[in-house]
Parts: sequence; C-alpha cells; structure tokens
Amino acid sequence: MEVKTVKVPNIGCNGCVNSIKNELSELPGVVKVEGQVEAKTITVEWQNPATWEKIVTVMKDIDYAPAEA
Repeated sequence: MEVKTVKVPNIGCNGCVNSIKNELSELPGVVKVEGQVEAKTITVEWQNPATWEKIVTVMKDIDYAPAEA
C-alpha cells in the first residue's frame, strides 16, 4: 500500500475535492482519497493495480494536476 499527499493549485472548494475523490475512487486499486480545501492538498492511498502514474493521469484529465507531477 502506498500513500502520497500532493498540492493541487486548482482546488478552490469542497466541490473540487469531491470531483477528485469521485474520479480517483473509480480507479481499481485506489483505497482512499482525502482532500483539504484550505491547504489545497489531496492524499491518495493505493495498491496494485493502481499506480501513481495512472492517478496523476486521471487528475490531469479532470484539470486538477498535482503541482509535483
């Protein structure tokens, strides 16, 4: 199991966090997604078959690219 927290500059409200949660939760292997609006961060916990690359791709596709990606 892997966990990563990243800054997402486009987060502006709980709706943004919920959009990210909903999209990432559909990826097989994503166990948990949490977000902090004030800190503009998302924490993702995943295992196989999910990979960090797949998670970043989904986030970019929905216009919430992580700052470190």
